[in-house]
Amino acid sequence: MLTQCYNGVIMEQTRIYLGADHAGWELKEAIKEHLATEHYEVVDLGNAHLVPDDDYPDFARPTALRAATDAGSKGIVICGSGQGSCMAANKVAGVRAGIGYTKDAARIMREDNDANVLCLAGRVLSKEEAIAIVTMFLQTPFSNAPRHARRIAKMV
Repeated sequence: MLTQCYNGVIMEQTRIYLGADHAGWELKEAIKEHLATEHYEVVDLGNAHLVPDDDYPDFARPTALRAATDAGSKGIVICGSGQGSCMAANKVAGVRAGIGYTKDAARIMREDNDANVLCLAGRVLSKEEAIAIVTMFLQTPFSNAPRHARRIAKMV
């Protein structure tokens, strides 16, 4: 992992795994480009090019598996509504995926739920909205409050 300075604080850099079906492909490419400019280590798990009849589980599952098994990493999956990818990602043991429909939702899923996979709606969000949500997700630490840690432990 790399280190990154954010607001004067040195933070451990996170490896980001990306996956998207046809409905999220364009947004994935924009997010990948943005994260590269922010010096994140990005691993694109597909689709490599736009395939109109691909299926979101084919990208959500491998992305979630990597986020669950690569300590400290995060996953971002994108489909049309974010719902299907979120359902597929949450089938993977160790994944806590949530739909980032706003920056506040992304902040809360990190602070309270220690989410490790962010799901986005490619047919709903603009590139600017998605990048703002991704930024919030990646820059928000888990609060580690006892009540939240207790609740997360009950999900195992």
